[in-house]
Amino acid sequence: MKFKRFLISAAYLLFCGMAPGQAPLSHDPDDSDFSESCTSIMVAKKASTDGSVMTAHTCDSNYRTWLEIVGRKTYGAGEFEGVFWGRLHNEEPWDTRNVVEKGKIPAVAETFAYLNTAYPCLNEKQLAIGETTIVGRSELVNNEGLFLIEELQRVALQRCSTAKDAVNLIGKLAEEYGYGDSGECLTIADKNEIWQLEIFGSGPGKPSAIWVAQRIPDDHVAISANIPRISKVDFGNSNFLYSSDIKERCKELGYWNGKDDFVFWKINNGKKPFSVREYFVLNSLAPSLKLDYDAEELPFSVKPDKLVDVREVLALYRQTYEGTEWDQTKNLAVEVTRRDRVKGEYKEVVKPVSNFMTNDMRDLLNYIKPGVTERIRGIAVIQCSYSQIIQLRDWLPDEIGGIAWFSFDNPAQSPRIPIYSGTLSLPKSFEVCGQHRYREDAAIWAFRETNRIATINWNKTRTILEPQILDLEDKLFATSALAQNQALELINEGKTQEAKELLTKHTHDFAAMAIQRWKELKAELWTLFARSM
Repeated sequence: MKFKRFLISAAYLLFCGMAPGQAPLSHDPDDSDFSESCTSIMVAKKASTDGSVMTAHTCDSNYRTWLEIVGRKTYGAGEFEGVFWGRLHNEEPWDTRNVVEKGKIPAVAETFAYLNTAYPCLNEKQLAIGETTIVGRSELVNNEGLFLIEELQRVALQRCSTAKDAVNLIGKLAEEYGYGDSGECLTIADKNEIWQLEIFGSGPGKPSAIWVAQRIPDDHVAISANIPRISKVDFGNSNFLYSSDIKERCKELGYWNGKDDFVFWKINNGKKPFSVREYFVLNSLAPSLKLDYDAEELPFSVKPDKLVDVREVLALYRQTYEGTEWDQTKNLAVEVTRRDRVKGEYKEVVKPVSNFMTNDMRDLLNYIKPGVTERIRGIAVIQCSYSQIIQLRDWLPDEIGGIAWFSFDNPAQSPRIPIYSGTLSLPKSFEVCGQHRYREDAAIWAFRETNRIATINWNKTRTILEPQILDLEDKLFATSALAQNQALELINEGKTQEAKELLTKHTHDFAAMAIQRWKELKAELWTLFARSM
């Protein structure tokens, strides 16, 4: 992810030093290290415990938090559909302020329904897409290109049912109509396979795109975390797809001499193709490989030492590296003397500062004692807008098989909510963005308000919040299994619509329970503060 975009608002653009229509700056004011702003972990079919395929996305910056289910659409022969810029920051689905139609493309007769998050992520055919921004060379950005990445995701979800078809369509559209974004990675999965697509602009002149996609082996796991990771491209190998003139264009631009191996991350970035997140996840899932953090590059994907369960992936998304060498608080524990009416006087080791500390707090601590803490980007971050881990399951009908385990706000502090490929609608509070202002009708604030209170003294409040997250997760998987079995029975009886309605009710019911529990927790946390903080 990154700071975008075009015509968001005059004040916002001026604040960032831009004029309307000017190319976006390579800086995100929401993150002190803009190049690290989202995470997608992938698990292929034979690497998971149940044979499901997984992809994921954390939207780790100040992007819109409203989401909706967009139904199927039909078009007549010769009709066109619009391609838009500016949808990442509007307040509600019907809010068209600062949304502009950049151009049009020929429509198809009928589209698929899909889950419309800021970066659209799942359709009714069990096609799913995760996203991370990988930046690349600034000189390749061409604002005359028609497509931003989120619009390519939308169109692919509306028109495709397999990951490979989605890769080919995205590549074709980007080359034909032009790609107007900076470097992006899409982790595109269906119920059988996963592809990692890395795409960049084509530079000055007629807008096109430079892109490569690599298939994740069926028994492997992989990760994209804001750095180009595709290494040597094996042209002609069916596990690679790429733009039609990629070799010629890269030679013409001076990025490749035509003789050396075509190493994509070197061509489009040159920066070491991994940092802590990539290393931590791959090393956690395949410790026997003894991966070297000082190596020039890590494997593109690895075979895990044991099959990976979806709840292990959920746990990875709560990671702040606590207890490891990358724990930002490892030097910030202190022993204090407590006095209690029952216990009497006793000593306790506390960490009054958490891994969710602000940059200002980090600066203050380092001013008091230079080097006491450093900024290490965790997987779970407080600036997260929303996240989802998506499972795709080929042994179930599409309506049930695709499921997004969705959460608002910091993934280490919020519970997950199930949204199926067959879910027909979402709670009204999901359709309100919480980024512009405090709104009690925006679902995110039910979680964000409690989470922010908890962050004030995470050392204590986590003992309340974390057990609740795990308790709701237990309930989530238990109730979802029941709902899925009931829906499957209905589909087997030919009652597909009734099955969708049942799944939709499950989504609404679980969301209502999670929201209510987090509102109750807010009161409990305030009570804790009143007593002892």
